[in-house]
Amino acid sequence: MSNRFNKIKTRLEETFSPSQCHLQDDSAAHAGHAGAASGAGHYSLKIVCQKFEGLNRISRHRLVYDAVGDMMHTEIHALVIVALAPSEMPT
Repeated sequence: MSNRFNKIKTRLEETFSPSQCHLQDDSAAHAGHAGAASGAGHYSLKIVCQKFEGLNRISRHRLVYDAVGDMMHTEIHALVIVALAPSEMPT
């Protein structure tokens, strides 16, 4: 794993203490893309956290972006987010 990947994952885990945090580096699939040329990466995230309970999707995404905001456009070019509350997980 790259240092950037580990930095993002650590930041998310420290901020949210999620029950699940699956981060995937999709950068290789975007080789040649303008965002890839700048060195910033493309990532997909599925995160399950109690802090998302009762929040709508936009509010959840804002919390995630707040956690990694200083990395956006420098280390992260694109971030696809699935943010769920534990009550939304199948049993």
